[in-house]
Amino acid sequence: RPGMARPKIVQETDDTSLPAFRALAEELGVTLLIGSIAVALPDEERFANRSFMIGPDGGVIARYDKIHMFDVEVGDGQSYRESRAYRPGTEAVLATAPFGKIGMTICYDVRFPHLYRRLAQAGAGILTVPAAFTRVTGEAHWHVLLRARAIETGSFVIAPAQGGCHEDGRETYGHSLIISPWGEVLAEADHAEPGIICADVDLHAVAQARGRIPSLGNDREFPLTEY
Repeated sequence: RPGMARPKIVQETDDTSLPAFRALAEELGVTLLIGSIAVALPDEERFANRSFMIGPDGGVIARYDKIHMFDVEVGDGQSYRESRAYRPGTEAVLATAPFGKIGMTICYDVRFPHLYRRLAQAGAGILTVPAAFTRVTGEAHWHVLLRARAIETGSFVIAPAQGGCHEDGRETYGHSLIISPWGEVLAEADHAEPGIICADVDLHAVAQARGRIPSLGNDREFPLTEY
């Protein structure tokens, strides 16, 4: 679709892709999760790794800048230092969509369960995790992490994922997933081929799962003693 290509990284106000996605959401009457995409910042050289939630009227409901930077050695011969190019976000974001509250996260955030628990305790029944896991980490951890976040919080997890070989030599894992609040995989995409997955997201299942395992309400603060 014209306007959705992003030839360079620019500030949000100059990005031609965002208006195109907003128009698409309004045309289809859907809530649309965009990104994450790189956004130039006016006050420093690093970018923001930003995700957008767009409503069916084409308006931006919420923006989320990725909090946890992927600064790791993953064992596939490559090292990653996301914080060199991207500024970490500082706020968790709960988006209010027409059908419920959505906790917005990005990729490496999924390894920090306290973020998801906080979002669920604030009212999120759906957690989004757009991601580009490497093949090495994806094969080992992708399904386990996402199912764990769904089970721990009693939430639906929707995780669109890049897959296949990229021009810079990276290989990403793919396997976009939709997971129920009980940890069941409701839909899964392929590794490398573009595709669409669908599932019924009945938010009554959130209340049912949390009623059966009420761990969100059973939290207790405790001291740590070292011997």
